[in-house]
Amino acid sequence: MEAIGIDIGGTGIKGAVVDRISGTLLTERFKVSTPEGGKPADILESVATLYEMIISAHEQDSLPVGVCFPSVIRQGHTLTAANISPEWIGLDAERMFESKLGTDIHFVNDADAAGIAEVKYGTAKDIPGTVLMLTLGTGIGSAMIHNGNLIPNTEFGHIIMDGVDAEKIASSRSREKLGLDYAEWAKALSRFLELVTTITNPDLYIFGGGVIKNHELLLPYIKSDVEIVPAQLSNNAGIIGAASLAI
Repeated sequence: MEAIGIDIGGTGIKGAVVDRISGTLLTERFKVSTPEGGKPADILESVATLYEMIISAHEQDSLPVGVCFPSVIRQGHTLTAANISPEWIGLDAERMFESKLGTDIHFVNDADAAGIAEVKYGTAKDIPGTVLMLTLGTGIGSAMIHNGNLIPNTEFGHIIMDGVDAEKIASSRSREKLGLDYAEWAKALSRFLELVTTITNPDLYIFGGGVIKNHELLLPYIKSDVEIVPAQLSNNAGIIGAASLAI
């Protein structure tokens, strides 16, 4: 039960072979830089290079492949573009990747992949009900999973708060831009969680992204009626989640 997982981000593209039973990496994590500008042809070429690196290391070229991408994805089409070129909007991206790699793939939003990984193998394993993962980084990604079933493309970071997208106030980047300490940032996040809780009423929140490195500095300040735990799989979550969903 092996599969390749590839995680395309705004600054780097990572991938590895994953054991889909345990959720562990079976090869080293390979990485190439995301091409400047993030244009489709350039990213496709970089993903193909990474794919060949993984195949060469594992010496097996018939593995299922999952790819996660920073976009709302509907029936294989990329409908938004986060930290990549707007040229991606409206493309039949799944078919483009399949043609470039010469194999079928499963194509999924990056936050959704990370959330699935945490539910299957990480901090939310065996927890029933609704789990909502929030990745706090350049923006706020979200993944909603109910009893192990993914509800894709939730995009709660774009809920309107104070007249703008919530991620412009409550993301990790916004904290840095506004010069907030953790207690001040926690106030914005608490307001955001109150809005999301009103809509979704989850049983558990998982916080992922760069924030988990210093979660002990943030979580004590957040006010929420729902339990919050840090993600367990760190930077490998997207790779593992994409691989776990590979056909």
